This record gives sequence, C-alpha cells and structure tokens, in this order.
Amino acid sequence: MPYYIVILGTAGSGKTTLTGSLQGWLEDYGFDAATINLDPAAEYLPYKPDIDVRDYVNAREIMLKYRLGPNGALIVSSDLIATKLDEILDEVNALRSNYILVDTPGQLEVFAFRESGPIVLNTIIGDSKAVTLFLIDSIFSRTPSGLLSALLLSASIHVRLGKPQINVLAKSDLLSNEDIDRILNYMENPGEFAYSLVNDRAARILWDLGDLEAMLPRLTMYDVVPVSAISRDGFDNLYALIQRVVAGGEDYLTEEPSPIL
Repeated sequence: MPYYIVILGTAGSGKTTLTGSLQGWLEDYGFDAATINLDPAAEYLPYKPDIDVRDYVNAREIMLKYRLGPNGALIVSSDLIATKLDEILDEVNALRSNYILVDTPGQLEVFAFRESGPIVLNTIIGDSKAVTLFLIDSIFSRTPSGLLSALLLSASIHVRLGKPQINVLAKSDLLSNEDIDRILNYMENPGEFAYSLVNDRAARILWDLGDLEAMLPRLTMYDVVPVSAISRDGFDNLYALIQRVVAGGEDYLTEEPSPIL
C-alpha cells in the first residue's frame, strides 16, 4: 500500500508549491509519487495532479450556478466532494505509487473544521499509513506570539484529523539563519520560549508565565523541520521524519534504512 503525505496549512503558507516540489524530489530519488488536488477553488497548480477534485466539483462553477460568494461556494463545494467519493476512490485505487501527496484546500478551516473534510480524507487514505505536514508560515512565526498562534492551530488540526503530524517551517529561505535558529531553539527549550512570550504583549493578554510553562511542552513536542520548496533545502530531513512516522525509518523500496537519511 502507498504512504500518504497530507499537506495542510493556512492560505498562502505554500502547500501547493511544496506538493509539486516534494513530488519532484521523490521522483528524483527513484520513488513513484502521485498527487491528489483536493482544492476545488484552485486557480493554478504548479504540478499536474494525478487526481483533480475539480474534475468533479469546481468552486467557481458552483459560485456562478448558485449565486454564492467565494466562501459560500467553498463550503458547498466541500460538501459536494463527499457525494463524489465513490468515483474519486476508484481513481485513487487505480494509482500504483509509493507515495501519494494530498494537496488540501487553501481555506484550512473549510477543509478541517467541517465534517466533510475529515470524511473525504479518511476515505481516501483507508487503511494505508499516513502523515500530515502542517505548514507554519516562517515570516508569521518570527515573533514569539506568532509562533505560539501557529502551534495552537497545528495542535487543533492534529486533534481534528487524528493523524501523526510534522510541523514544517515553510518558506525557510525567507528567514535568516538567526531567525531559524531562534525558532528551533524555542521548540527545543519551551521554558525559554515561555519567558520570551511573557515579554510579548499579545501573549500576555491570555496567559501568565505559569500558564505558558505548563502549556508549551505539549505544543513543542511535534517534530519541526525548516524547508524551502524553492531550493529544496531541508527535504532530506523532512523525508527522514516522514519515513520515521510511516515506516519506522525504513525506505519504501528497499525496506532498509534509506541512504539519503
């Protein structure tokens, strides 16, 4: 059975770009990687999806047909996708790939927090092993309160979808080495992160130091890896984490430790 890599994140976090780049990287190393586009409102994709939900439900057509705004059309489209699952699943079952990358809608809340999103995802994955990649916007996470907000959302998605999850510090090429080191240090040292947040006015609105010291060890327990979809920096580390989750660190083809880990 294939391994599923589900790519999630807020609008503009780089999900679609990472999907195409990671597919190319996997293929460069000799793996067969297929892609599924689950965004019915996608205007442009930098890769050619093997399965495209827009062949079944197109948000723009729904918007015109029912005279809805963009958000309303997305909600209706998401629910309509669930009615097309038998046909979509036939396409999925015809794939013969080592890895299947699932590119999720740009509007994370419509996909993750409505009943139809998890139903579609779980039906597609079935009994196969899967990992979710939650993309954290690097620029947004340069401040302690921004990073905290991203981690809270990541934890919420993890609870909602119930899949093993890796946090990906996306667009890392836009950050300085000092920024990346500081973010990774916060993830490894939640106590230091807590003290930084106490000095951040936005975080003090809700929590004091004691609250943060109790909460942050949970939020920082996720693996996090800086990645650039443009330069592919960090892809080897990301692959190692994915393999650790879905295959205990073994390579898909050889069932031996991967030579690129």
